[in-house]
Amino acid sequence: MDHEGADPVREIIKQLQAPVPDLSTLLSLLAGPLDCLGLLPPRFQQNNANPLPKGAVHIARHIPSMQRAIVEHIYPTWEPVLSQDGSQCLLQQYFCPDTFHFALHTSGSVALQAYSTLLSTCLSQQCIMLLEMLTQSYPVDRLHSAIFSATRTEVRVEMTWEDYIQNVVAVPAKVANYVGTGAIPVILQQGNYFNHLSTRCECLIYSLSSEGARKRGSSTSLTYLLTKLVNLGLFPSSIPELPSQSSFFHTALPVIRKRAVVEQDQNYCAFWSELLFGMPSTLTIQAILSSLFFSLEGMDFELESDPLHRGTVKREALFLRAFLGDPEMYSTEQCEVVFSVVLGRDFTIAHARVFVCWLSSVSNSKTLESFLDELITKWSSADHVKHSLLSRHRYLTSLLVLSLSYLDQGSPYLSSMATTGRFITGVGSYINHLDNSVRLCGMLAAEIVASSSGRQLDFGVWEGNEPSKTWARSLRELLRSRDRDVDLSTLPENDHVHPDSTATPDAPESAPAASIIVNAAGYDSDDSMTGYQSPSSSRSPSPTPSELDEREKDPSLNVTTKKVQRPVYLAQLGELLRGSNAFNGTDSAHEADQMEMALIHGEDLIRRKQFFGTELEENAVNLVHGYLNLTDKFELDNFNKHCQAGLVALVACSPTKAAPSIVEEFFKNQYSIEHRHMMLNALVLGAQELSGLPKVPSFPSKALPPALHDKYAPQIAAGPVPRLLADVVQSVYREEKDTSTNEANRPRERRLRIRQPVGISENVDEAPPKAATFTSVAAEHFLGPLLNRFWIFLRDEQTREDRTAHLKGRQQYYGAGTGLILNPIVLGYFINSLCVLMHLARHAPEWSAVLAPDALELAVSVGTKPVSRLEEEEGSEDLGDERSDAVNKKQASILTSVLELILVVLDSALDLDEGRSLSLEHTSLMLGIREWTASLFTHLDSGLRAQGSGGSAETNLPRACANVVIKADLIINKWKRSMIDIL
Repeated sequence: MDHEGADPVREIIKQLQAPVPDLSTLLSLLAGPLDCLGLLPPRFQQNNANPLPKGAVHIARHIPSMQRAIVEHIYPTWEPVLSQDGSQCLLQQYFCPDTFHFALHTSGSVALQAYSTLLSTCLSQQCIMLLEMLTQSYPVDRLHSAIFSATRTEVRVEMTWEDYIQNVVAVPAKVANYVGTGAIPVILQQGNYFNHLSTRCECLIYSLSSEGARKRGSSTSLTYLLTKLVNLGLFPSSIPELPSQSSFFHTALPVIRKRAVVEQDQNYCAFWSELLFGMPSTLTIQAILSSLFFSLEGMDFELESDPLHRGTVKREALFLRAFLGDPEMYSTEQCEVVFSVVLGRDFTIAHARVFVCWLSSVSNSKTLESFLDELITKWSSADHVKHSLLSRHRYLTSLLVLSLSYLDQGSPYLSSMATTGRFITGVGSYINHLDNSVRLCGMLAAEIVASSSGRQLDFGVWEGNEPSKTWARSLRELLRSRDRDVDLSTLPENDHVHPDSTATPDAPESAPAASIIVNAAGYDSDDSMTGYQSPSSSRSPSPTPSELDEREKDPSLNVTTKKVQRPVYLAQLGELLRGSNAFNGTDSAHEADQMEMALIHGEDLIRRKQFFGTELEENAVNLVHGYLNLTDKFELDNFNKHCQAGLVALVACSPTKAAPSIVEEFFKNQYSIEHRHMMLNALVLGAQELSGLPKVPSFPSKALPPALHDKYAPQIAAGPVPRLLADVVQSVYREEKDTSTNEANRPRERRLRIRQPVGISENVDEAPPKAATFTSVAAEHFLGPLLNRFWIFLRDEQTREDRTAHLKGRQQYYGAGTGLILNPIVLGYFINSLCVLMHLARHAPEWSAVLAPDALELAVSVGTKPVSRLEEEEGSEDLGDERSDAVNKKQASILTSVLELILVVLDSALDLDEGRSLSLEHTSLMLGIREWTASLFTHLDSGLRAQGSGGSAETNLPRACANVVIKADLIINKWKRSMIDIL
């Protein structure tokens, strides 16, 4: 029997993976499985048009596929529509069920599957949002109950728990790798995430500590969890100093202290002790104990003997006794682990006082004597005496003498220890040490041991102000009484460390609320906010904007109005663009709504589809034609702005398809000057975005308020191309060093042609798609098509002019007519755009060998030869000698644009290889540029003026010409000898 074909849930998954026609169909597909699981919110019951039979949805079999289909197909396409409709929570129910269904077993199982699904797919912003919700709503203690309450085998449950823990601890790293240098949600930042995990882990231990809550596998699961946290470094041997660092006990110790000391929960402490000493690895136990000892509070002192510091020592010792148990009840193995931590780590003397107070007992000194045996062996070893630092010597010496002070006078252990060979050998090693500070540690221990055993020993070297002698006297003063004997009840209450302290940072005092003081008496000259009293009107008040929106959405009032759905697929966007452009006059209001919907949401939809399969590549050319064929026949607000934004998004997100299509459309004679400027702006702004450069502000120094800025910016701004070109040319004039041209950005290869041969490659798994850089697509998809199609267009235009030259009047065709490409307005803007693109592509591998020579040839040809018969006819009417022909026949704006293009190319060539490629491979071109520009500068300097001179062109043209002459001379003088050999 074929169960796959009869499975209704599989059919729903297939429909979600395919394009969904409308919102109602999508809600119906999503509501069915949730209702079968009991997770459907009540307000979506009406959308469950096809209910599934009970038990049709199997969580482990169906939910991962549903989640993957939602992440990969539904979220990238339908998220804006669902957010606007308020139905986004329906998608979230498949990953993080809401609080209304939180207690259900199916909610925990769904959340458990969500971790595996989200972390096994390519992350997106939606995945980050879902992981943030899961972290807050379904922590480790909640999912522990979901896993271990299931009726499954022991092995299966343990495997599920281990997989879940591996997913949980991998969340911060995967999120950080995806975000990169961007902003990471606060709860998912590494430090905050693991602090939250530590807090919930402590809650899990507390919930399992009661005898009635002991579940199967509780110790095993917690052992695996703590071991994983140890391996991740959550039990460090120091206090965290950076926000990215985490410590289990630094976060959870205030709560642990409260439960162990204040509430005196015996079951909780016993469960902790059983869990800790039941770890299979000794190294894991040592790491946890070491982190616990370093996290003790108030350990910022050493030998202070006042009651406050002695009280701190006793409180911490009582906490260790309550939390870890009485050391007298430890087994031999447990004592060895504790002793190895105390003697193997570099703690402070304050820690030494706490350890001795904790290990000592009023009734029995057996544990303390065992500790002293291990301590003397460590203290007297030759390696320790010879190689340890002074702080280590003082720590072990303090441990030794403090432990002796807790033994009774006349104890047999004291008498035997003073005469043991290990101790006497150790004292001798200390006395023979070359460092006086270390030598005094051994001498001090020897005197105290002798005094404790009833013997007399005095080296007589303790007088003086040296730091080591002062330290020795302070230690003797500390030994006059024991920390264990201090009475905590006599200490002030405010000196006690409260159990809840350090749980959260101290909140700053709230500032007093600002109040508005009104001066009732006196005259206030500012009456701008004072209204005039007028008699009440009998007319009804005007409706508010919210009331107008409600009336517009009222279905009873809008019977004949057709609602335009927001596009969620690029094919739908293309249909809206084509449908709104095909105006037939039957329903102009509906067509205007279609155009407005396409313009408003087009850019956002295109950018969201950039890495979503091949949908953008398949529809990019169609969308380019749709945007270019739009006309503002309905006089919509910000029409040109939205069209420009859509074209820029297409160029930036699909440069290999959109840019060649725009270039091809540019050289067709069916567009106006405004459309051609829009095409060139799209190419330049898209290239700028691909280059990673910031957008050019309309007001570099000062900006109007946002509303006025949006209103007047299109009217004031001259366009992005002139502003970008001005910045590039000004940097060349100021001879600023290009900081982006370094060894890392320079091309590592030099391509001699644009298109490389495609070889046969092995079919391997591809990495996630990345955004293309402009240098990788500039030659083949931007500059190459622009240069080649310009020459083809110029040839066709001149041929057409020659064919109509024998005609008269309007029958003659001129390629430089109004609105055409060879018109000075459009041609100048084209050359300026080409100049900016050449500057952005200067690091491309094809720049030196292909792009730079072709751009220079175009500039020289346009600057020296007439592009249309109109220039020849206008030039023939001018009276002047031969030297005025090179100036008068060309518009000043064209000459300036051509010279600035040459200047930018030469400056980039100097920066890349000091002009070597242009000089040695295109010698005639370089010499021709210098000869022409030198002659042109001579004519301009003698007073001749080009057509259209005046204003800024009066100064820009001579300045650009002079700088080109200088740059050309620098390159030619650099490679003159090699150029002569070539000639």
